[in-house]
Amino acid sequence: MNESDCCDIDREKVNLETSQIAWKELQRFFANGTAVFITPDLDLVDVAYQFSIDNKAQVALWMQHNQVARVTDQQALNWLETDAIVWAVVVKPWILVQ
Repeated sequence: MNESDCCDIDREKVNLETSQIAWKELQRFFANGTAVFITPDLDLVDVAYQFSIDNKAQVALWMQHNQVARVTDQQALNWLETDAIVWAVVVKPWILVQ
């Protein structure tokens, strides 16, 4: 198995762990500051993979462009009020939502 195969397996694992969930089920993660919003222009699986391999440079770049950020109070309130369903994936200790 080469390095590329390993990356593909890791990405596939992240993809399989990604699912839709009601925002209200994620409130505790928001409350403890571990819910991270990923803008729709990014691929959630790709972002989760970069988090999982601790690619700080790429994550910092996304943060500088406001494409990755902690969920804001306003976002959380809006999603709660509208009973939103979000895509989510766990990359401990974070919950990435889109």
